[in-house]
Amino acid sequence: MIKAILVFNTRGQPRAIRFFESCSTELQQKLIRESYQIISKRDINACNFVEYNDNKLIYRQYATLYFVFVIDSSESEYDIYELIHIFVQCLDQYFENVCELDLIFHSDKVNHILNEFFMGGFIVERSPDLILNDIRTQIRLERQDSGVLKQMGSKIKSVVDTKTEKMKLDVEKKFDIKL
Repeated sequence: MIKAILVFNTRGQPRAIRFFESCSTELQQKLIRESYQIISKRDINACNFVEYNDNKLIYRQYATLYFVFVIDSSESEYDIYELIHIFVQCLDQYFENVCELDLIFHSDKVNHILNEFFMGGFIVERSPDLILNDIRTQIRLERQDSGVLKQMGSKIKSVVDTKTEKMKLDVEKKFDIKL
Protein backbone atom coordinates (compact mmCIF):
# COMPACT_ATOMS: atom_id res chain seq x y z
CA MET A 1 0.00 0.00 0.00
CA ILE A 2 1.14 3.52 -0.72
CA LYS A 3 1.15 5.43 2.54
CA ALA A 4 2.10 8.88 1.25
CA ILE A 5 3.14 10.80 -1.83
CA LEU A 6 5.50 13.68 -1.23
CA VAL A 7 6.75 16.17 -3.77
CA PHE A 8 9.23 18.73 -2.52
CA ASN A 9 11.90 20.90 -4.06
CA THR A 10 15.64 20.68 -3.50
CA ARG A 11 15.33 23.04 -0.51
CA GLY A 12 12.79 20.75 1.20
CA GLN A 13 9.72 22.90 0.57
CA PRO A 14 6.64 20.71 0.01
CA ARG A 15 4.89 21.27 -3.33
CA ALA A 16 2.35 18.43 -3.36
CA ILE A 17 1.53 16.17 -0.44
CA ARG A 18 -0.94 13.30 -0.16
CA PHE A 19 -1.27 11.04 2.87
CA PHE A 20 -3.36 7.89 2.56
CA GLU A 21 -3.12 6.96 6.23
CA SER A 22 -4.49 9.11 8.97
CA CYS A 23 -1.79 10.64 11.13
CA SER A 24 -1.22 13.86 13.02
CA THR A 25 0.17 16.97 11.39
CA GLU A 26 3.29 16.64 13.53
CA LEU A 27 3.96 13.13 12.18
CA GLN A 28 3.34 14.33 8.63
CA GLN A 29 5.79 17.21 9.07
CA LYS A 30 8.32 14.84 10.61
CA LEU A 31 8.02 12.43 7.66
CA ILE A 32 8.46 15.27 5.16
CA ARG A 33 11.46 16.69 7.03
CA GLU A 34 13.19 13.35 7.58
CA SER A 35 12.58 12.05 4.07
CA TYR A 36 14.02 15.27 2.66
CA GLN A 37 17.07 14.97 4.91
CA ILE A 38 17.64 11.35 3.88
CA ILE A 39 17.12 11.84 0.15
CA SER A 40 18.89 15.17 -0.29
CA LYS A 41 22.11 13.80 1.22
CA ARG A 42 22.23 10.75 -1.05
CA ASP A 43 24.66 10.52 -3.94
CA ILE A 44 23.10 10.98 -7.37
CA ASN A 45 24.30 7.48 -8.34
CA ALA A 46 22.86 5.83 -5.21
CA CYS A 47 19.87 3.52 -5.31
CA ASN A 48 16.50 5.26 -5.26
CA PHE A 49 15.03 2.85 -2.69
CA VAL A 50 15.58 3.69 0.98
CA GLU A 51 14.48 1.80 4.09
CA TYR A 52 12.70 4.16 6.49
CA ASN A 53 11.39 2.73 9.78
CA ASP A 54 9.07 -0.10 8.64
CA ASN A 55 8.42 1.62 5.30
CA LYS A 56 10.35 2.27 2.13
CA LEU A 57 10.98 5.56 0.38
CA ILE A 58 10.99 5.26 -3.39
CA TYR A 59 12.04 8.49 -5.07
CA ARG A 60 13.04 10.12 -8.32
CA GLN A 61 14.46 13.57 -8.91
CA TYR A 62 13.32 15.65 -11.86
CA ALA A 63 15.04 19.03 -12.18
CA THR A 64 14.45 20.78 -8.83
CA LEU A 65 11.75 18.41 -7.58
CA TYR A 66 11.88 15.16 -5.63
CA PHE A 67 8.93 12.81 -6.11
CA VAL A 68 8.81 10.46 -3.11
CA PHE A 69 6.43 7.58 -2.50
CA VAL A 70 6.27 6.09 0.99
CA ILE A 71 5.20 2.45 0.72
CA ASP A 72 4.90 -0.63 2.88
CA SER A 73 6.38 -4.04 2.13
CA SER A 74 3.37 -5.21 0.06
CA GLU A 75 4.24 -2.92 -2.87
CA SER A 76 6.83 -3.64 -5.52
CA GLU A 77 9.63 -1.09 -5.43
CA TYR A 78 10.23 -1.29 -9.16
CA ASP A 79 6.53 -0.83 -9.99
CA ILE A 80 6.38 2.27 -7.81
CA TYR A 81 9.60 3.57 -9.34
CA GLU A 82 8.04 3.24 -12.81
CA LEU A 83 4.76 4.72 -11.56
CA ILE A 84 6.58 7.85 -10.41
CA HIS A 85 7.85 8.28 -13.94
CA ILE A 86 4.36 7.75 -15.40
CA PHE A 87 2.94 10.29 -12.93
CA VAL A 88 5.56 12.87 -13.92
CA GLN A 89 4.92 12.17 -17.62
CA CYS A 90 1.23 12.79 -17.03
CA LEU A 91 1.96 16.10 -15.26
CA ASP A 92 4.36 17.03 -18.05
CA GLN A 93 1.77 16.36 -20.75
CA TYR A 94 -0.98 18.17 -18.87
CA PHE A 95 1.06 21.28 -18.05
CA GLU A 96 3.20 21.16 -21.21
CA ASN A 97 6.61 21.01 -19.52
CA VAL A 98 5.67 20.87 -15.86
CA CYS A 99 7.67 23.00 -13.46
CA GLU A 100 7.60 23.75 -9.77
CA LEU A 101 5.34 26.78 -10.28
CA ASP A 102 2.68 24.58 -11.93
CA LEU A 103 2.51 22.50 -8.76
CA ILE A 104 2.24 25.62 -6.62
CA PHE A 105 -0.36 27.57 -8.61
CA HIS A 106 -2.38 24.62 -9.93
CA SER A 107 -2.52 22.37 -6.88
CA ASP A 108 -6.17 21.59 -7.64
CA LYS A 109 -5.21 20.12 -11.02
CA VAL A 110 -2.32 18.17 -9.47
CA ASN A 111 -4.71 16.75 -6.87
CA HIS A 112 -7.18 15.87 -9.62
CA ILE A 113 -4.45 13.92 -11.42
CA LEU A 114 -3.47 12.21 -8.16
CA ASN A 115 -7.12 11.25 -7.62
CA GLU A 116 -7.20 9.63 -11.04
CA PHE A 117 -4.06 7.59 -10.27
CA PHE A 118 -4.67 6.60 -6.64
CA MET A 119 -7.52 5.91 -4.27
CA GLY A 120 -7.00 5.13 -0.62
CA GLY A 121 -3.35 4.26 -1.14
CA PHE A 122 -3.97 1.86 -3.99
CA ILE A 123 -3.24 2.29 -7.67
CA VAL A 124 -6.43 2.77 -9.68
CA GLU A 125 -5.03 3.58 -13.11
CA ARG A 126 -1.58 3.45 -14.71
CA SER A 127 -2.24 4.85 -18.16
CA PRO A 128 -1.43 8.56 -18.52
CA ASP A 129 -3.48 8.68 -21.74
CA LEU A 130 -6.64 7.46 -19.97
CA ILE A 131 -6.04 9.79 -17.04
CA LEU A 132 -5.47 12.84 -19.24
CA ASN A 133 -8.52 11.93 -21.32
CA ASP A 134 -10.64 11.77 -18.15
CA ILE A 135 -9.31 15.12 -16.95
CA ARG A 136 -9.91 16.78 -20.32
CA THR A 137 -13.46 15.40 -20.32
CA GLN A 138 -14.01 16.81 -16.83
CA ILE A 139 -12.71 20.23 -17.91
CA ARG A 140 -14.96 20.18 -20.98
CA LEU A 141 -17.99 19.36 -18.80
CA GLU A 142 -17.09 22.16 -16.38
CA ARG A 143 -16.86 24.62 -19.26
CA GLN A 144 -20.23 23.48 -20.62
CA ASP A 145 -21.76 23.92 -17.17
CA SER A 146 -20.32 27.42 -16.87
CA GLY A 147 -21.71 28.23 -20.34
CA VAL A 148 -25.17 27.16 -19.18
CA LEU A 149 -24.81 29.32 -16.08
CA LYS A 150 -23.77 32.30 -18.20
CA GLN A 151 -26.82 31.82 -20.45
CA MET A 152 -29.09 31.57 -17.41
CA GLY A 153 -27.42 34.63 -15.90
CA SER A 154 -28.05 36.66 -19.06
CA LYS A 155 -31.70 35.51 -19.14
CA ILE A 156 -32.16 36.47 -15.49
CA LYS A 157 -30.53 39.83 -16.17
CA SER A 158 -32.88 40.35 -19.12
CA VAL A 159 -35.94 39.59 -16.97
CA VAL A 160 -34.70 41.91 -14.21
CA ASP A 161 -33.98 44.68 -16.75
CA THR A 162 -37.47 44.28 -18.22
CA LYS A 163 -39.11 44.43 -14.78
CA THR A 164 -36.99 47.44 -13.82
CA GLU A 165 -37.94 49.27 -17.02
CA LYS A 166 -41.64 48.50 -16.44
CA MET A 167 -41.45 49.78 -12.87
CA LYS A 168 -39.68 52.91 -14.10
CA LEU A 169 -42.44 53.57 -16.65
CA ASP A 170 -45.12 53.00 -14.00
CA VAL A 171 -43.45 55.50 -11.65
CA GLU A 172 -43.08 58.08 -14.45
CA LYS A 173 -46.73 57.66 -15.43
CA LYS A 174 -48.04 57.75 -11.85
CA PHE A 175 -46.07 60.82 -10.79
CA ASP A 176 -45.89 62.44 -14.22
CA ILE A 177 -42.11 62.77 -14.10
CA LYS A 178 -39.26 61.69 -16.35
CA LEU A 179 -36.60 59.47 -14.75
